[in-house]
Amino acid sequence: MFSSVPLRKLGKDGPEIPSMGYGMMGLSQPVYGSVSSEEDKFAILDRAYGLGARHWDSSDLYNDNEETVGKWFKRTGKRDEIFLATKFGFVKGKFPELNSTGEYAKKACEESLRILGVEYIDLYYLHHPDPKTPIEDTMRGLKELQDQGKIKHIGLSSISSKTLLRASKITKISAVQVGYSPFELDIESSKGTDLLATCRHLGIAVIAAMPLGRGILTSTFANNTPLDPKDMRPQFMPRFQAANKQKNVDIAKRWKNLADSKNCTSAQLALAWLLKQGQDIFVIPGTKQIKYLEENCGALGVGLSDEDVAQIRRFAETADIAGGSLPPNFENFTFSDTVEERSWEG
Repeated sequence: MFSSVPLRKLGKDGPEIPSMGYGMMGLSQPVYGSVSSEEDKFAILDRAYGLGARHWDSSDLYNDNEETVGKWFKRTGKRDEIFLATKFGFVKGKFPELNSTGEYAKKACEESLRILGVEYIDLYYLHHPDPKTPIEDTMRGLKELQDQGKIKHIGLSSISSKTLLRASKITKISAVQVGYSPFELDIESSKGTDLLATCRHLGIAVIAAMPLGRGILTSTFANNTPLDPKDMRPQFMPRFQAANKQKNVDIAKRWKNLADSKNCTSAQLALAWLLKQGQDIFVIPGTKQIKYLEENCGALGVGLSDEDVAQIRRFAETADIAGGSLPPNFENFTFSDTVEERSWEG
């Protein structure tokens, strides 16, 4: 088991941070079933720290997530050893209402700093733009926060290439977070506005969210293991619903067989393959269980040849997973545009 995670540069001239981080949504939101106790949350954060997965991804949307991280910092004194990312954009208590004005960015950041009990945030993302607010207004607010030292680096999520190009004219963007997995390749094509190519043109890192396809790319799913009764995926995620699940389980079984042939687990194969897509790719798998956290970090020891990478891509591109990766009412949220500034009345 690796005691540390290899580092990669965040963007063209950013800091070197762990190539594998830890996505924390599941610690505080019941999407994947029952929420862990506070002590269990601290235990998995301790283990993530110990393994070297010290790039932590939170959001002010994730219930008490920031509060938990803040408490962990207070009890360990290790804030400066964590590369901390968090997000704003969804109005607290009013989901899915959006506010991405520059003024709201400043207000939301102050609140996150207070809850986290920290003086700065390493990477601050716009979680999702409000289409009615020009991205330029958002970016000016974020630049002001950066100039004040309250955030170190700026990130965007749920944006199109067009919006990203506009945003990049205001100030430097270090990272774009987007769904990316062997079964979610939209960013590589026009279906995803060629976002990967745009990020590479601009020298922006890609943070692969949902790298395990919300759990489809795991042995647990391949084995059709019963879910926690409180798990919300069958209710909201088309790929987990009855009409699609069996087909997807069959595909996951074939994926597991492929992983077995490479002497690794389903999850490890997915993560190792993503990390081979370029030095500008970072992964942030999430889990509530230490054993799966350790399994995920084990992907760093999986050696894939160029032939392996090509074979896995052929499988991924022909898998024909049934159903979308997001609830139907969020399908248009992934690659969003905003109104042009010249037509905006702020």
